[in-house]
Amino acid sequence: MALRFEISGAQIDGARDYQEDAFLITNLTDAEGQSSALVVVADGMGGHAAGNVASNMAVQAFNKYVSSNYPSDDVASVLHGAVLKANSSIAETIRETSALSGMGCTMVAILTERDKLWWASVGDSHIYLLRDKELTKKNADHSYGGFLDRMAAAGKTIEPEPGLSRNMLMSAVTGEDITEIDCPEEPFILKGGDRLLLCSDGLDTLSDGKIIQYCDWSEKPRECAEALLKAVEEEAMPRQDNTTVIVIDVIDSAAEAKQTAASEAELKAGDTQPIEIVGDLASDDDIMDPDTPVPGIKETEAEAEPEPAPASPPPTPAAPSGTDAYADQTKSGGMLWAVAAVVVIIAVAGFFWWQSQDATPTFQEAPTEIDTTEPAAESAPVTPEDAEPEAADEAEVTDATETGTAEPAPATEEAPVAAVPESRPVSTGKTFADSLSGGGQGPTMVSIPAGSFEMGSTRSAEERPPHKVNLSGFAISQHEISIAEYERFARATGRKVPNTGNLGKDNHPVFNVSWEDAYYYTDWLSQQTGKNYRLATEAEWEYAAGTGANTTYWWGFEYQPGSAHCFDCESGFDLTRPTRIGTFKPNPFGLHDMYGNVAEWVRDCWHNNYQGAPTDGREWMGGECNQRVVRGGSFSSPASSLRTSKRDKFRATSTYDNIGIRVVRGD
Repeated sequence: MALRFEISGAQIDGARDYQEDAFLITNLTDAEGQSSALVVVADGMGGHAAGNVASNMAVQAFNKYVSSNYPSDDVASVLHGAVLKANSSIAETIRETSALSGMGCTMVAILTERDKLWWASVGDSHIYLLRDKELTKKNADHSYGGFLDRMAAAGKTIEPEPGLSRNMLMSAVTGEDITEIDCPEEPFILKGGDRLLLCSDGLDTLSDGKIIQYCDWSEKPRECAEALLKAVEEEAMPRQDNTTVIVIDVIDSAAEAKQTAASEAELKAGDTQPIEIVGDLASDDDIMDPDTPVPGIKETEAEAEPEPAPASPPPTPAAPSGTDAYADQTKSGGMLWAVAAVVVIIAVAGFFWWQSQDATPTFQEAPTEIDTTEPAAESAPVTPEDAEPEAADEAEVTDATETGTAEPAPATEEAPVAAVPESRPVSTGKTFADSLSGGGQGPTMVSIPAGSFEMGSTRSAEERPPHKVNLSGFAISQHEISIAEYERFARATGRKVPNTGNLGKDNHPVFNVSWEDAYYYTDWLSQQTGKNYRLATEAEWEYAAGTGANTTYWWGFEYQPGSAHCFDCESGFDLTRPTRIGTFKPNPFGLHDMYGNVAEWVRDCWHNNYQGAPTDGREWMGGECNQRVVRGGSFSSPASSLRTSKRDKFRATSTYDNIGIRVVRGD
């Protein structure tokens, strides 16, 4: 397999007054004249001057040693020797300058050669592999916490020693003997589409879920590095460490050439002939959104691996503050943008062709206009169009100031409900709330009619194969569960109250709750009401969100700006937190915020695709039950991740600041 690499890196100071991280990217040539790449990251220790000296010295010494001894038949030995050379250079400097005594650094380095990846690391910096939305740490963690975790994984659980911190380093480059070097003798085999991250431990501020999410919608390595660093800054940790991120994209040159040739052939053939899209196109949400059907283009299911290319790139995040230590050394030549342009041209031509056929679509899009006019003194959009102006202004002021005493969301009966196309099941719109034995009412529920729909899509491997599902009727909460609703349960049962800042408790969705927290909340509701409350199954959620329509979003095939709260939804709300529940129009079933705001846990265990999935809407067990399915996208997701069929997975025992709860009441 012919692979090439696109690399970019950046760093920020964090809360520090100085930068102790250093990194270097060097282009090399292997024995066959093919391009290779060496990337080194060092995180300095020992204070301002000493830490900076140590990291820069180590990077330079490491790079010089590898460059002088490569190419080699024993790459692992070269990398191991480079670590020792970096260590000896620090030792020599300390002997010459006693004031630098105590300085040192952690190090992580990779060398890519064709489809092979070698590495050497000392300390607690990271090499991450992102493959098929799975984030895997490849190198060893030489902190005390990493040691305890490795022992536990080996079945030798060790009780932590009192007074020892988990982030205490057990191996580092200090000029003394190095306790442990992680340098595998055999390389790891890379694949086209892989993304590698080399980063200092400052990136630990972000959860794995957030790292995956920001990588998912960042097309290019530079976008990804800057988005991750911006996310670190937005966390505003009081003692945020220096953070360095290097992103390496692994590109299949043969597939790229095939894609380019196919694009050129399409241009020559004209845009009114049927075109069969085949080949290795970009997967997932990385570049463009292909969900809009284009007349004259037929999708094929024969290709299991390739996925269609999206229609427009995700937004480029604002560049973070800090020093950009490296300018991209490799260029893609605009290849993917060329493909995007071709798809857009075909789409436009196909649209006019379709119009000329006087065809009647089987699905009429429901009106979804939302008043996004900004009041004179406000920075966020007003509430849906038939809300009272005075009430809308008051609600927005409360949301912007985060006083925690905001007015409740508009009443359900006053919210405008979009027209129901003939092709959808018709909801009665019946709402109800069960009484709680401890006093008060449970969540407002909406009755959903029984029906059939096609679940999944051909969009990505994890959404295949599309399959028909027959569902019995059920009820689902009209809104995402609010902070106040969840806190009533937490206080009644002694569970931890999640940290949601000072948002209004009655009209903002709860978040920072794990799947297990959500499960116990539904169990409590069942005990309080005597009814069967639970999380929605994945099939129930998709049916309720899309209202049975075989379209990308419930309103149609394309995202409509201002229709939800997400990263690039153009709704004007704060992109670092959820907004008020019920702000946007409900779908034809009368449900609010099925897309965006906070993502929602569902009941099912994670499966990599729909092979063998139930066809009656029941929960799907088996699979990876430590990972649970999350649906709907959130305020930090791109609009392309709000698609009705889009699936994600997160660890069931972890909490996330963009995942909340919606509940179902079954028979």
